[in-house]
Amino acid sequence: MRRGPASGPPDTSRHRALAAASRVRMLHLVRRSESGLTAAEVAEQTGLHPSTVRAHLDQLVESGLLVRRRQSDGSPGRPAWRYHATPDAEGEPESESGAVRAYQGLAGALIGHLARAEADPHAAGVRAGRDWGRALAAPLARTAPLDGLIQVLDGLGFTPAVAHRDNSDSAVLHLRSCPFLALAETSPDVVCGVHLGVIGGALGALGASVADTDLQPFGAPGACVVRVRAGNPTPPEERPEP
Repeated sequence: MRRGPASGPPDTSRHRALAAASRVRMLHLVRRSESGLTAAEVAEQTGLHPSTVRAHLDQLVESGLLVRRRQSDGSPGRPAWRYHATPDAEGEPESESGAVRAYQGLAGALIGHLARAEADPHAAGVRAGRDWGRALAAPLARTAPLDGLIQVLDGLGFTPAVAHRDNSDSAVLHLRSCPFLALAETSPDVVCGVHLGVIGGALGALGASVADTDLQPFGAPGACVVRVRAGNPTPPEERPEP
């Protein structure tokens, strides 16, 4: 049996939307409701913050899995958006397509090149990952570093879970799925380096002036383990606009 994280879905719009367990749960909740659900109703049933729920629901709408409509119930004021499952949302997304295979092939070729051409493939992966992590975290510039990092990892499809959190600056995360698992098994130095770089780059973009991070592949049953200490975070109000 595999000790590490499960392989995540390919990186298409619909697969990205279904990569996070929280969004899958929201999709199932909406599917079970004949009249649809508002963001407030989804927040109440999931226990998540309303702004987080709205962001997840909007991603499900963008991927075509949900639609939203305003439906008045006769109460005064503007009615809230109600979210409904699209007719084709009941089926599972296709796992293979020409575009997905093309992206997988391109990623494999680039990673293979780094593994062969670089004297230190791991360091090369970390450098590439930092740039990616900064770009992913840029829209979250006003978010606390650890909270923003969790959103970045969730959006990539790693299904992060907080295993331990000492304070707002230090935590142990379990990554329970990996959308790049097949590549990580063939070129672990590069791929795991990219993941570590994404973590450091995202924390830096989110205001952590000192980020001590460690990634232990397959460090727990069913998960990779990330240990993070994001020291001296810059207050959100002092961070530059992305």
